Formats: sequence, structure tokens, C-alpha cells
Amino acid sequence: MLQDDLKTQLRAYMQHLRHDVVLEATLGTDDKSVEMRGLLEDIASLSDKVSFSDAGDDARRPSFLIHRAGSVEQVRFAGLPMGHEFTSLILALLQVGGHPPKIDADQVEQIRALDGDFAFETYFSLSCQNCPDVVQALNAMSVINPRIRHVAIDGALFQDEVEARGIRTVPQVYLNGEPFASGRMDVAQILTKLDASSAVRAAEKLKDVAPFDVLILGAGPAGASAAIYAARKGLRTGLVADRFGGQVMDTAGIENFISVQETEGPKLSAALEAHVRQYDVQIIASQRGAKLIPASEPEWLHEIVLESGASLRSKTVILATGARWRQLGVPGEEEYRNKGVAYCPHCDGPFYKGKRVAVTGGGNSGVEAAIDLAGIVSHVTLLQRGPHLKADKVLQDKLLSLKNVTVLREALTTRVEGNGETVSGLTYRGGDGLEHHVELEGVFVQIGLLPNTDWLKDSLELTAYGEVVIDDHCRTSVPGVFAAGDATTVPYKQIVVATGEGAKASLAAFDYLIRMPAQG
Repeated sequence: MLQDDLKTQLRAYMQHLRHDVVLEATLGTDDKSVEMRGLLEDIASLSDKVSFSDAGDDARRPSFLIHRAGSVEQVRFAGLPMGHEFTSLILALLQVGGHPPKIDADQVEQIRALDGDFAFETYFSLSCQNCPDVVQALNAMSVINPRIRHVAIDGALFQDEVEARGIRTVPQVYLNGEPFASGRMDVAQILTKLDASSAVRAAEKLKDVAPFDVLILGAGPAGASAAIYAARKGLRTGLVADRFGGQVMDTAGIENFISVQETEGPKLSAALEAHVRQYDVQIIASQRGAKLIPASEPEWLHEIVLESGASLRSKTVILATGARWRQLGVPGEEEYRNKGVAYCPHCDGPFYKGKRVAVTGGGNSGVEAAIDLAGIVSHVTLLQRGPHLKADKVLQDKLLSLKNVTVLREALTTRVEGNGETVSGLTYRGGDGLEHHVELEGVFVQIGLLPNTDWLKDSLELTAYGEVVIDDHCRTSVPGVFAAGDATTVPYKQIVVATGEGAKASLAAFDYLIRMPAQG
């Protein structure tokens, strides 16, 4: 099942096992059960600390339990955790075997202190890039606290459950049989939902943080670049990081980041984080800005109020908050979010196999989504509100060559229809001024991005689209406050552009600081 080079790598990883581990499978006679047996036997053959058993009696077949021999630590997978989830499998094996997870010590204590019994189920897709973060976080938590149980379920393999629960997007998490959360989450975000007082404690810890020379909001390519450049200048640098990578985490293939021929969003995001952590940067994790209070005098301090209620002060601020998917803003969209309305074709496309879907948006992202989905679903209807598609010609040619794709131009989506549980159709206004209806089971929204700047409206100059207005040195309308990346007026929202803009903003902040009046 495993290639020889991969076996060599896994054998090296397993040197970190401190305890004996049992891979206990519950198998049937189907092909996936045969594959699972082969995978687990291969893994067990790589270390004398790992053994295989097929004596499991779980209700889901095929599934397997990773448990520490003679102890309670365990993690369960229902289905074959390959693709993006293969790393989740290896990490679970190592952590059950005693290798400590990379979790902040305070969070470890918080996980251990959780009072209650927590049975988590996470539905994932092998093509989902968002799913591993959630699966790995809950797996690690279940190893740390024996009152937490977690099973990661391949939705494509357990379609009956997916249909019964109306799951149309992943990752989808259930707690004790009830919906808990949807979408990417890390340990800190999960703890916030489980422990209401965690946000208060986090804010309290930031109470006495000394002022920074440079405080950066956002940890995508622009924010990470700005942090590295500031730290290399010897500046006291803070980075408020809701999540490293930003939109990059939701990007499947990346082939235009110079010097890196091909990579994936999560890999690049991990590399950004690792690079930042090489420097003396104080990372304020799982926090977001809520208000900017500009300094009243040039030599005074700017203040950033966080959503948790904590405040941070700094001589200069770099805003690199990025952007998010733009929503249609029509009736039915919010009601059927995750019930047929989706935003990530790579993650959620497999749940619409053989179904009819629509893609709204005729730019590159919309046309790429339609091409991707056409290989999975029975039919794709692409709606472009203007008379012409805006995607690159090579993408348009590919799209128009597909027999199961219909392109509707001058089609403005006006309503998402549903039966109360799932999407059943879409209504659009055509070029004739009349409303038309399309019956379908899913709507993928691909109409561009909105800058994450709502909280800045009363603090500095924004465009009508919400972009932070900057000059060629990344300076905003407030002295000492700079901005970079997709949240700004810089043209071309590209990873490589954001990285360069982050560096430029940091250098501009340094130039500003060295020209500030000396403080006695």
C-alpha cells in the first residue's frame, strides 16, 4: 500500500514513539476494508512498538482505532485517512504513542481542565484543505484529555450518514450528537467554544504587554513578511494572528509564487509561520482587531482594541488583515449556508457527486470552480451577471468545451431556494428583465473578495469598497499607521504582491520610527 520512500520516512518518524500502540480495525469485505488492512499492516511493520489487530467491533466499517496499549489514549478514523488527512493519521499515531503535540502549555492545561464528557465527530473530505486542522486539533485534544473522544469520518465513504444529517460542506463537527461547528478551526477556537471564560483569561494575559515598536494585524503573506522585516531591523514586533496564512490556507494549488514551482496553500502557510517563528516576534494568537484608536500626537502610541476586549499599544501599526469571500447578499443564502450554499469547490465538491449545481461568478475563480465541479457533478450552471466572462481565455475555452456546463450571461442571482433543509434551486434575473428559475442542489459562490476592514471605518480613509487607501510607501491617512496586502488599494491581489507589500510597509514603518523625535 505504501511506497518504499514513504515507508522510510515513516520508520524515522516512529523513532519518536514512547509507548506501544495498537491499530485495531473494524473491517468488512468491501474494497475499502481491504485497502485499510493493507495500510495498517504496512504501518505496523515499520516499528516493533506498533501492532495490528482486526478484532474491532465499531458500528462503522471500515474504521480503526489507534490506542495506547494498557492505557486510555485513543483516536478513531472511519475511512481511509489518505490525501490531505494522511498527516493527521501520522500525527495521531505519534501522539497516542507519547510524542507531545505542538500545543501551547497554557492550552494543554486548559484542555486537561475541561469538565465534562465530549464525544466529537468530524466529517471530512479527502480533497479538503481545511479539514486537517480541525481533525488534528481534536485528535490532539482527545489524547491530552481522556474525557474527550474523537472520530474523523470520511463523508464520501459514509454517505448514508451524510444524507441523514444533511451535510453539504466540510469540515462539519458534531459534539455529543449535535452540530457544533463548521469550517476551519484550531485548538484555541475550539477551546473558546467549549470554555466561555477562555477569552476573558486571554484578554487578561495581554493586560500588561509592553508597547511595541511595530504591531502587525494579520498573519497572511503580507503580515508574515512585515513581521520578518521588522524583527530583522531589531524592532520590538508584535503580530496579531487570527490564523497564519489567511486566504492562502484556502488555496488549493499555487504555481506562481516565484522560486516555488508548485505548492499548496496549507504548506505555504506552514512555511510562513515557521519563518516568522525563527525571529523574535511576539505572536498574539487567535485574536482579531476590533478598533483602532490613533495616537493623538505623532510621538504617542496607537492603540488596538481586540475583539476579546484586550488592548495593545504600539508606536506604529501595520494593517494586513486580508480579505474574505464576498457573499451574494440575497434571500436564502444565509439560511442555506452549509446546506447547499458553499464557497470552496475543492472542499465541498465531492458532496455533490451526481447532483446539479450552480457557480456564481465568471472571473477566474468562478470558471476554475465550474471546471473542477464538472468532473464530479451531473451538471454545472455558471451565472455571470455581465455580458462577458472575465476569466482568462484559456479557462473560458476549457469551460465552453465541457458538455455538462451551461453558461448564463447577464444573469443576476436574486434568490437561493430551498425546502427548509437543503437547497432546491436558484432564481436569477436575466437580460430580458424577467426572473428565471433553475432547479439544482448546490450553489457555489465565487464572486470575489471583501477586505476585512469593517472595524476600521471610523479610524482612517477607506474606499467605497472598504479598501484601506495607501500611497506608494504603504502609508495610510493616519501617520504611523501603514497597510499592506489584499485589504488595501494595491492592485492585483496576489500572494507574491502581498508578500512584497508587507516588506515595503515594514521598511516604511522603520523609516517612520527612526525619524520620530527622541523621547527622554
